[in-house]
Amino acid sequence: MAGNTFGQLFRITTFGESHGVAIGVILDGCPAQLPIDLDFIQSELDKRKPGQSKITTQRKESDTVQILSGTFEGKSTGTPIAMLIPNEDQRSKDYSHNTDVYRPSHADYTYDAKYGIRDHRGGGRSSARETAARVAAGAIAKLLLKHHGIEVFAHVSSVGKIEAPNLESKNIADLLAIREENIVRCADPAIANQMIEFIDGVRKDGDTVGGKINCIVKNCPVGLGEPVFDKLHADLGKAMLSINAVHGFEYGSGFSGSEMRGSEHNDIFLANEGRPKTLTNFSGGIQGGISNGMEINFTVAFKPVATIMHNQQTINAAGEAAEIKGKGRHDPCVVPRAVVIVEAMAALVLADHLLRNRSSKLA
Repeated sequence: MAGNTFGQLFRITTFGESHGVAIGVILDGCPAQLPIDLDFIQSELDKRKPGQSKITTQRKESDTVQILSGTFEGKSTGTPIAMLIPNEDQRSKDYSHNTDVYRPSHADYTYDAKYGIRDHRGGGRSSARETAARVAAGAIAKLLLKHHGIEVFAHVSSVGKIEAPNLESKNIADLLAIREENIVRCADPAIANQMIEFIDGVRKDGDTVGGKINCIVKNCPVGLGEPVFDKLHADLGKAMLSINAVHGFEYGSGFSGSEMRGSEHNDIFLANEGRPKTLTNFSGGIQGGISNGMEINFTVAFKPVATIMHNQQTINAAGEAAEIKGKGRHDPCVVPRAVVIVEAMAALVLADHLLRNRSSKLA
């Protein structure tokens, strides 16, 4: 199966299935002598792992990461870094009811049509469990970005129609502390409580709900991104849309920018010591596909989880009418656990472009 590799210089390849022995990732292109903080990598995985709270799936996985290669005495060696995350709490029997039946809005039918074979146990390779491997690699990307003073922060900005305020220009350390104090990972405590109550109600109804995650990048240097096909926002968009359940991506003014006039939307340059700034940031920190040094700001929209505990009409592999009801352990809303996935994919894009930008001009 193609499409398992992401990035050019800072490149990852993930492997494994939801109900297989393990999932994992091979990270190639990480510069040598980067301190590799295993505790930090594990703390990132802990933010994504299942069974965290009443509003997440109750599958119990420790997601304990093992580094198999590419490090020595706590530092990267410049060779491929292989990481393995064993699966510990698979319940394949929970999926015996859909062996030959296609679940609505899942990848069951499309995988079967494309490959002629599919792993019905949790979706196999299409399961969001694969994203744990991305988070592990993304943690190392964050360590590389931190070395260059670049910070990435995301939080749940909406659940259903409950919206949190814009976080642009606020201190990331303060936002992080607030975010980690609530189980929905929203950086506004009052709105977080509303979100939690709403998600829990949806869960009790046997249903699911979607939401949005806002991400900001601070201290990004000018010049990351390529001018044509590999624009920075294009690569960020691809990264985000590759995450399970993502249905939308917008940066800067996004779709609302289509309602504005140029006289309103243009980001006016201001004289500033060191490098130029802009009066507004409708560009989202990216102009012409290249970072301009302002804060990068984008939002990712997630659809409701497709597995619901209601009877639904569908078809089986023979094309005959059938009925199915969700079983097993599933998230009523994916966004609380997806925050760290969004950060990981953003970090992977930025790390890749950081390395690529070294060859853009003579020193």
